[in-house]
Amino acid sequence: MGMHIEVVNTGTELLLGTTLNSHGAWIGQRLMEQGLRVARQTTVPDGEAVKQALAEAIERSDVLIVTGGLGPTSDDLTREATAEAMGIELIEDEHALRVIERFFANRGRPMAEGNRKQALTPCGAEVLPNPNGTAPGVYVPPRLGKGSPCAVFLLPGPPNELYPMYQAEVPHRLAALANLDADSGMHEMKFTGIGESDFHDGVDQKLHQVAGLEIGYCARPGELDLRLIGSPEAREKGRAIVLAEYADECISEGGTSLEETVVQLLTDQGLKLALAESCTGGLVASRVTDVPGASVVLTHGFVTYANEAKRDVLGVPQGFLEDYGAVSEEVARAMAEGALNVSGADVAAAVTGIAGPGGGSEEKPVGTVWISVARKGSKTIAYKAFKPWGRDVFKMVVSQLVLDSVRRVAMNLPLA
Repeated sequence: MGMHIEVVNTGTELLLGTTLNSHGAWIGQRLMEQGLRVARQTTVPDGEAVKQALAEAIERSDVLIVTGGLGPTSDDLTREATAEAMGIELIEDEHALRVIERFFANRGRPMAEGNRKQALTPCGAEVLPNPNGTAPGVYVPPRLGKGSPCAVFLLPGPPNELYPMYQAEVPHRLAALANLDADSGMHEMKFTGIGESDFHDGVDQKLHQVAGLEIGYCARPGELDLRLIGSPEAREKGRAIVLAEYADECISEGGTSLEETVVQLLTDQGLKLALAESCTGGLVASRVTDVPGASVVLTHGFVTYANEAKRDVLGVPQGFLEDYGAVSEEVARAMAEGALNVSGADVAAAVTGIAGPGGGSEEKPVGTVWISVARKGSKTIAYKAFKPWGRDVFKMVVSQLVLDSVRRVAMNLPLA
């Protein structure tokens, strides 16, 4: 649990901005699942800079995870830099070479001479198989180094090679290095409808009284993540404390997103969903359809941005639009009920609001939004919210409100 773990990402394209560096975040999440964490992350260009970065990181780390630089070109120097920094001879691994040769033979392609360097391995290190590419990974146990005892993992850069290799080869070795119990790790819980400060005031003091429990928060617009790190007993005590206060606000446990939770809930209950959106412009439907299997649930997504669309597509009475305005309880209810009738779905959610920066008034300032949910055989529900943030944040937070409203209706919970 107290291991100093660093990640070095290599690749000039990561610093030029032409390729998004997502490896550090992904590895950080995998480490947190084991109750471990990244102490430092460094990104360096290909070439000689890799040697200095690895030498410095190895000196101060218990574990170093390196991504990239295992290719066949002259600027792929990760193997060489690791061997040099640890004082280990670099040798050609015969089995690794045969695997690389077979990779090309199976594809009917000749192997270039440059690919031969991908079989180079620090003497005594373990070769990590790569069924998805030509670059095998490398694990250098801490006992091999001539200086500070540091375990080093060399992993390929392409995500389709890196992620499967990490999952297959890294976690069990880290668990052994850190003397982790098999059940030790992290429990992640997601909440919505509660601010970070209110959440903190409600449970933080109680959580800190649980022996051996480490907690962490991550707040984003419309959502709060809680990490419980420690033994299984400590995590379960923390979980019970939180659910005693905020069970209704808990979206999921284990990292599932709100949209995934909604799709699963409706699927389990055999319910069909329709959406009628104005100010969110289809964002709610987009989030739902990002979930595999959403086609079982979502029947219709109406983007009725103009008043005429609300009237002609959903049947919102013209009188409602003229007397109450598009952003009103009456129109939101009519949108939800219209979507329910037109689609034939079991549940329909509607949203209408003022995203800004213009269009507001003293009575209805920018950030005003009305959300309504209609369900067959039940009374239509509507409520008002005020989210006076920038347009992009407004849309995201409001989409969160809509999805959470569907979740609450499916679970027979009161709306926010």
